[in-house]
Amino acid sequence: MSFRPLLLPSALVLAAGFAFATPAFAFDLFADEYGIELAQAPPPAPAPAGPRAERAKAGERAERNFSPKAACIDMVARRIGDRAYVKARLELKPEQMTAWNAFEKAADEASAKSMARCQTLPIEMKERPGYLERLTMEEDLMKARIATIEAVKPSLTALVAVLTADQKAVLDRPRMGPGHMAHAMGRPAPR
Repeated sequence: MSFRPLLLPSALVLAAGFAFATPAFAFDLFADEYGIELAQAPPPAPAPAGPRAERAKAGERAERNFSPKAACIDMVARRIGDRAYVKARLELKPEQMTAWNAFEKAADEASAKSMARCQTLPIEMKERPGYLERLTMEEDLMKARIATIEAVKPSLTALVAVLTADQKAVLDRPRMGPGHMAHAMGRPAPR
């Protein structure tokens, strides 16, 4: 039996092993003497958070610092601003101003009641309210909104009756507020 056929493959494997190990081993031998160091790749950076993760973080921050009073005041202020916008866009004629003034008076009175309701709400909520408390808050908000609609609807109906077709189109056009813009672009509104 001859060892020669086994020796050649073994020698090749050994040579290949030295070929891979020698460069790194050589640097290690002279590292202290010449100040040579092998660079190591830094650990990979965490993947950047996507928009969904950012919204979740923003939602957590908003939840911790939520102010029902400020949110209510903002909502009423947006309605008041929306009325001013609509009035400017309608380009009302003098004979339509009586109907507008009646509507505006009813809407201003409803806004004053809404602002008074806003003043009773907490300035800050440190913890998220429980389900039953959130349901009660939503119910109170809906009752207040219904009262506002009932107070304004008769004068709004009278105003619509004196508007032209073009003015009605302006009135019927959706407003582009914070939640409405995303919906108009085909995306879900932020929560």
